[in-house]
Amino acid sequence: MGEQGERGVSAGQAAEGRPAVGQVAVRPVTADDEAAWKALYRGYRDFYRLTPDDAVIDRVWAWIQDPATVVEGLVAELEGELVGLANHRAFHRPSTGTIGTFLDDLFVDPSRRRTGAATALLARLGEDAAAQGRSVVRWITAGDNADARALYDRVATATPWVTYDLSPRAR
Repeated sequence: MGEQGERGVSAGQAAEGRPAVGQVAVRPVTADDEAAWKALYRGYRDFYRLTPDDAVIDRVWAWIQDPATVVEGLVAELEGELVGLANHRAFHRPSTGTIGTFLDDLFVDPSRRRTGAATALLARLGEDAAAQGRSVVRWITAGDNADARALYDRVATATPWVTYDLSPRAR
């Protein structure tokens, strides 16, 4: 994932590189973020009405912390508090012979929405993808997720593709 520094994606920065009051900073997730990240990811899973499962949350956290996996994480920080997350990974695009970034999960604490956190996370993903020579940042969302789709329609282009899931079956 490009530079692993504390580069913020915000309208302004205070001295010492820290976000100014009211400014969102986006950075790679660190081991110190575990409790806050897990709380946010639990909120993400609740939003999508997924069965509560701490084992899944622990597994995804372990993936993000393991440099041998492709899953990476960004977090949005506002006034010293983690308010959002973006879990993503590289994916190969055989039809174009390129590699893109797939955004698996994007979530902002409901009490911190409309602060620019989601926009900042998406902007950082785009910057990192460009720096890595990636061809696209792609994601899916629920058709009825109107608030998120309003943002996505402002910052990205909806595609005509329809998503299908095939459940694997043992032979």
